Amino acid sequence: MADASAFLSGDSPGRRVKDKLARYGVTAGGISVLITLVLIFFYLLYVIMPIFASVNVTSKQAFSIDFSDNPAAIYLNEQNNIAYRMSLQGYLTFINLAPKNVGELMGEHQLMASPVSFARTLPSEEVFAYGGRSGEVVVFKPTFRISFTGEMKQTTPDIAYPLGVSPLQLDPEGHAISQLAVSVRAEQAVVAGVTADQRVRVMTFSHQDALPGQASDWQAISFGIEGLPDTISALAVTPDARTLYVLSGNNLYVVALNGDNSVIRDVVDVSSAQGEPQHLTLLSGANSLLITTSDNAVSQWFEVLREGKRTLVKARHFALPDSPVVQLVPEYARKGFFAVHQNGELSAYYTTIKGYIYNEPLLAEVPDWVAISPRADRLLTVNGDNWQLYKVDNRHPEIGFSSLWQKIWYEGYPEPEYVWQSTSASDEFEPKLSLVPVVFGTLKAAVYAMFFAIPMALAGAIYTAYFMSSKMRRVIKPTVEIMEALPTVILGFLAGIWLAPIVEEYLPGIAMVIVVFPLMMMLVGIGWSLLPGPWRHRLPNGLHIILLMPVIVLLVYACLEVSPYVEQWLFDGDIRMYLTNEWGIGYDQRNTLVVGIAMGFAVIPTIFTIAEDAIFSVPGHLTSGSLALGATHWQTLTRVVLLTASPGIFSAIMMGLGRAVGETMIVLMATGNTPIMDWNILEGLRTLSATIAIEMPETEVGSSHYRVLFLAAFVLFVFTFIFNTIAELVRQRLREKYSSL
Repeated sequence: MADASAFLSGDSPGRRVKDKLARYGVTAGGISVLITLVLIFFYLLYVIMPIFASVNVTSKQAFSIDFSDNPAAIYLNEQNNIAYRMSLQGYLTFINLAPKNVGELMGEHQLMASPVSFARTLPSEEVFAYGGRSGEVVVFKPTFRISFTGEMKQTTPDIAYPLGVSPLQLDPEGHAISQLAVSVRAEQAVVAGVTADQRVRVMTFSHQDALPGQASDWQAISFGIEGLPDTISALAVTPDARTLYVLSGNNLYVVALNGDNSVIRDVVDVSSAQGEPQHLTLLSGANSLLITTSDNAVSQWFEVLREGKRTLVKARHFALPDSPVVQLVPEYARKGFFAVHQNGELSAYYTTIKGYIYNEPLLAEVPDWVAISPRADRLLTVNGDNWQLYKVDNRHPEIGFSSLWQKIWYEGYPEPEYVWQSTSASDEFEPKLSLVPVVFGTLKAAVYAMFFAIPMALAGAIYTAYFMSSKMRRVIKPTVEIMEALPTVILGFLAGIWLAPIVEEYLPGIAMVIVVFPLMMMLVGIGWSLLPGPWRHRLPNGLHIILLMPVIVLLVYACLEVSPYVEQWLFDGDIRMYLTNEWGIGYDQRNTLVVGIAMGFAVIPTIFTIAEDAIFSVPGHLTSGSLALGATHWQTLTRVVLLTASPGIFSAIMMGLGRAVGETMIVLMATGNTPIMDWNILEGLRTLSATIAIEMPETEVGSSHYRVLFLAAFVLFVFTFIFNTIAELVRQRLREKYSSL
């Protein structure tokens, strides 16, 4: 037998070289693609893995300072180079933490002689107060001025008095302030105290409007709270000056502050099964309370809106080691805190993570005080004269399996939910980074797009490959394939600007088109079959679409024209209000229906092209043999052609699904980008790809948000890989099953 390859290649050395170069080029290109995919996979893992790293606390430096009085509180400044100590005797002392001068005193100030009480605000405010023996209160704030001498940066500590230098007279009767709570923000402030004769006094402050060029001044209102018990163990006030929390025995009294009209809004039993409340601590933002009970339990409480009423509820409790808690140390800007235990263990928690994220016997003995830095990267322990500074590596405490994939009860929410809300205007915002809503939105958009695309694409492919005349096929097939080159940003723009208002205006008509279209096709087919044979034979085979096109246009036009009358007749003239009021179904102008239609048009060319090629490639002798044995065209199509082409058809569907899952611009422009979990086709959604496109340009590099977006890209990468793998496995099985045909 002659060597065909030698005949085809001839004796030309140039052709052999070109063939080898082409073969090597294709092989190198395929290997490069595989290497690129592997590199992308590992780069995504490289960016993602730090969010799952464990907390690490290591000793940095130790020094000794001798003080003759006892500490009331110890804090660090933002640069971690100065610590400041408030004593129970009314002194404020600044201590240098710079490596060259560690332990050196930088100044000492007496703010009040022999104070009776001490209070501190939320860590982020860094405002403190002393309560005196005659009902007076001194409110102060340590400040730090940074200056430069040449290339040297110097930090100079100082004291500011946000409510005035003169002491505030909290109790007009002049009784000692035995307990104190304070909060100071830019626009409002509140000071609350318990007097020696068990009265609760409150002063609220707000800025008066000033004339242009003049500094505004505080306007103060002083009043008492009636109806509270005589024995009070703890006080706390919120920064908005609207709520006062009073702990007495097992009950927590929630007081709505409104001058002389202040009332006790709620009384809640905050005790645990076997313990009484002992300590009350506000988390960052003051929306949550941490309550420590005598049975070594810590629980988180916050207010939610239920049945039109704000109610304080217990959201969660934290699993603590057996050793009792000595001190809770909340972070400045995150919903996390450290707990110091009686046996010297140090544990760290974050409110959205189940269990502790760190627990080690770090401390040889229980310290007198533990302070955390504003950036949560340093921890200072003080035990007598011994000071110890630790370095803390806890960059992404808010990220864990539960916060990403499980329902979380966030502050202010009535119940646990899946929530994606990555940013807010407040620095004390609690990030909500559940991937479930965006994964759900991705699948929802893909499913509805495939509902629209698969019937039209496969029906078009079957008709084009099997029934259409070759002359018309040469026009139709390239035209549909060219649609795939249409930029999806154009489809998204048209869907959001042009299609969405049309769907909103003619929603009943759109629904009628979806229902009536297949029925009309069946009726047209039945009517065509009932025509006399000579009439039907006048139209050449494969050109029936010419008759269907005007029918389709007239059908769509008629449905849209009668839409207002149907809406008036069945839905009282407003289908959106009817759906909302009668069925509780919401409606967004840019919704899943719009996305399904627009994305369906983007996916149809992919499915059509691959499926049409698979059907057209079925060997002609199989079709001819089936027809020769007496089978009809439809029997041949359903029992021979489609079965033989099923591997290619399934691959077409899976390729279209992969395209729909990864689509970005259409879902970005044609939906409200609302990460909600609802199969309602008339509401919006948000997908993984749209989330990445929207938020990646604005996120801080290296932040938790940044890395979770890379995790979203990794999930999308895995989805695509899974779909392609399933498609290939099923395609191979179908090919083996029907290869005998």
